[in-house]
Amino acid sequence: MKIYYSDTFELPLPENHRFPMSKYRLLRERIAAAAAFDDAKLLIPSAATDQQLLLVHDPEWMRKVVDGDLSDIEERRIGFPWSPQMVERSRRSVGASIAAGRAAMQQGIGVNLAGGTHHAFPDAGQGYCVFNDSLVAARVLQSEGLLGNVLFIDLDVHQGNGTAAVACDDTNLFSFSMHCEKNFPFRKTTSDLDISLPPGTGDDEYHTRLQEALNEIDSRFDADLVFYLAGADPFSGDRLGQLGLSKAGLQQRDEMVMRFCERQGWPVALAMAGGYAPNIDDIVDIHFATVCIAKEFFALKSAK
Repeated sequence: MKIYYSDTFELPLPENHRFPMSKYRLLRERIAAAAAFDDAKLLIPSAATDQQLLLVHDPEWMRKVVDGDLSDIEERRIGFPWSPQMVERSRRSVGASIAAGRAAMQQGIGVNLAGGTHHAFPDAGQGYCVFNDSLVAARVLQSEGLLGNVLFIDLDVHQGNGTAAVACDDTNLFSFSMHCEKNFPFRKTTSDLDISLPPGTGDDEYHTRLQEALNEIDSRFDADLVFYLAGADPFSGDRLGQLGLSKAGLQQRDEMVMRFCERQGWPVALAMAGGYAPNIDDIVDIHFATVCIAKEFFALKSAK
């Protein structure tokens, strides 16, 4: 199984910034040290090119980001101070999803240890998202004739508004977001399928609603590739989440998605998306379990 990471994912930030940047390094170190991943390939992806990013993003937005010409408001909406490292991190995260998508098309599953930047619109960023990695990856692979229909299963606790804004006008894209209803972004963009959950929703209700959604997707869309945004932030201990899932409940969520895609015969490109628990070890535990589940399903595919 191919797993993509880069040290550039860990962006230097001002002291006391609330984004847990070290989770990327800690997750990569956890995977590298685990015997179960001895046969996995940890690979550094190429950075996304201007040509690739322009398949989704407006030229003027690209110019502002690359040149450091963001307004104070635009920078605050992103949540990161501009720097050349921020630009490189954003490009590299998109590159990792492109690579994970290619790996998935070839081997059934590919993993990006970052990604999930679903709040990025074609002409704006917000919520720690500069460029929309899964949308760009989908457009790149479509432009190369590798696939037609793409499904986005977005189980970050926050609605994937940037992805929805593009997918809603394209019959080859299907965006599904299941999220906390009273949470960022407070102005939602309509996805092809949205499920809004009340604060405090726990494992059982979450799994019931997820199964209903997967059944509906089965009746409405046939995918050539799935981008799965496996956010750690529905966790009950997350500072920004407001839902009530346990770690075991999040593992069951991942197994449900992977089993669904396996039954459909749909390749899966996985991204980690959000996670903001006060104890960073909880975030890493959840992301690590997600990658372990992907590895199990990869082994099943390889054995067939």
